[in-house]
Amino acid sequence: MSLLKCFVQWPCDSNFQRPAEPGRQGSLACYLATGKKLMEQKNPLFDASFIDEDRINRLLAEARRQSASSAPAHLLAVIDRAREAEGLSLEETAQLLFCEDDAVLGELFRTAGAIKQKIYGRRMVFFAPLYLSSFCINNCLYCGYRRDNKFERHRLTLDEIEAEIRALERMGHKRLALECGEDPGECDLDYLEKAISAIYRVREGNGRIRRVNVNIAATSVENYRRLKKAQIGTYILFQETYHRETYSQVHPSGPKRDYDYHTTAHHRAMSAGIDDVGLGVLFGLYDYHFEVLALLSHAQALEKSFGVGPHTLSVPRLRPAAGVDLRTFPHLVTDRDLKKIVAVLRLAVPYTGLIISTREEPALRDELFALGISQLSAGSSTDVGGYASAGSAQSSPAAPQFQLSDRRSPDEVIADLCQKGFLPSFCTACYRQGRTGDHFMPLAKSGSIQNMCQPNAILTFKEYLLDYASPAVRSLGEETIAQHLARIPLAKTRAETEARLERLVQGERDLYF
Repeated sequence: MSLLKCFVQWPCDSNFQRPAEPGRQGSLACYLATGKKLMEQKNPLFDASFIDEDRINRLLAEARRQSASSAPAHLLAVIDRAREAEGLSLEETAQLLFCEDDAVLGELFRTAGAIKQKIYGRRMVFFAPLYLSSFCINNCLYCGYRRDNKFERHRLTLDEIEAEIRALERMGHKRLALECGEDPGECDLDYLEKAISAIYRVREGNGRIRRVNVNIAATSVENYRRLKKAQIGTYILFQETYHRETYSQVHPSGPKRDYDYHTTAHHRAMSAGIDDVGLGVLFGLYDYHFEVLALLSHAQALEKSFGVGPHTLSVPRLRPAAGVDLRTFPHLVTDRDLKKIVAVLRLAVPYTGLIISTREEPALRDELFALGISQLSAGSSTDVGGYASAGSAQSSPAAPQFQLSDRRSPDEVIADLCQKGFLPSFCTACYRQGRTGDHFMPLAKSGSIQNMCQPNAILTFKEYLLDYASPAVRSLGEETIAQHLARIPLAKTRAETEARLERLVQGERDLYF
C-alpha cells in the first residue's frame, strides 16, 4: 500500500485505531505512521486477505466440473459423512452447492433437519429488530436508507425508545437486535450507549428486555470495548457481499465502501473482548456459490485467530426498498436455492445458529425452520418508531429500510410453530451465565448444553403463555410444553423444571438454568 493510498484510506485518531469522523481530519503524522505500520506488516485487524477469491473460484470451478461428471453417489457420501456433525470442508461445501438432483437435495434437506434437531432440538429462539435511526451517510444501492433517497429521516429520542420497548415487551419479546444507519453525527456511540441503557431499564408489566444484540457499522477496537461494557449480547454485522468488485459497485460512496475495514470488523470486536459475533450475507448481490464459501472462509478465519467462530450466521435475501430496482441485480436467489443454502450451512457449521428474518414469506419460513434455522424474528418493524405507532392513526415518522414479507404477530407465528412440533423460546440465559464464545462450544459439541437449553426454552415459553398469549395459543402452548417436558432426559432436571414452572404460575419470573 502506498503512502498516498494510506492517506486516503486510513484517516485515524492519534491511537491509530479509529477512522476520523466525517469532517474531522487526522494529522499528517497519523497518516504517515499508520501507512508505515501497514507497509511493515499486514495487520489482521484491518487486512481481509483471508477472503481468498482465487482459491474460492478454483474450488467452485472444480465443483462445477464434478457436478457435470460425477454420479449422485459421490454427493450422498459427502452428506453421509456430515451426519456426524463435524462440519464440511470448503471443497465439500462447494460440491453440495452445485447439486441439482432432486433425490440428492431431498437427502440433503433431511440430513440438515436431523443435524439441527440433534444439536438444537426443536427449539426456535425469537428476537425482534429495533431501528433507532434512519440517518445514513452511505449510499448503498440495495438499501432504502441510502443517502440519495429523499425522505423524512428520524432518530428516536430516549422517550421514543422507551415507547418502542414498551410495545415490544407487550408482544412478549425478550431479545432485540438494534439497527441504525451509519451517521456519526446523528447516531454516535454515546447515543447508542444511552439507548442500550434505557432499553435495559424499561419495564412493562412483567416484561423486560434481557439481551440487546447490536448491528452497527464497522468501528474501532476502542468502540467495541465500549459496546462490551454496555453489556451487549452478540455483535452482528453483515458483509452484504464478499466479492470485492461487486462490493465496490454497490457501495459507491461513504465509509462502508472500505472493504477491508468493514470485513475485519469482527476481528476487532473479538479482540476487544466481544466473544459472540454474527456474520451474514445479503444474498442476491453476487453469485451465492461464491458468497457461501466466502462466508465460511470468514468463519474459519475467526476461529483460527480466536479459537471460536461466529455464534450466528444470517441469510437475508435482497428485498424491494425505496430506490431499489431488483431487476438491476442479476444474481437473485430463488426459494429453492435459499433452501439449499440453509441446508448446506447447517451441514458445514453444525453448531452455529442460523437466523431467518421476516423478509421471507410465511410458507418459505416454515420450510426453512425444518432445514436448520434456529433463530427467527417475528412481529417485526423496519420503520424507525414502527412498534409504538402500529395500529394507531399516527404513522411511523420514517420509511422502512426494506419490505417485509411475514407480517404475522408473534402469537400467530408461535401457534404455527407449536402445531408443527417446535418449541418456541425466548431464552437469554447463556449470555447472562457466560456461556458464550469458547465457553459455549464445548458444551454444544458434547451435547450437555441440551440439559440447560431445553428447560430454559420451556420456562421462557411458559412466561409468554402466562403473560401474553391469546387463550387459543395458551391452550396449544401448554400441550407443547407437556410434550417437550417429557423429552428432558435427566429425571432430576425434569423435576426441577416442573418445580420452576409452578413458581412461574405463582408469579415469579426469569427463572433459568
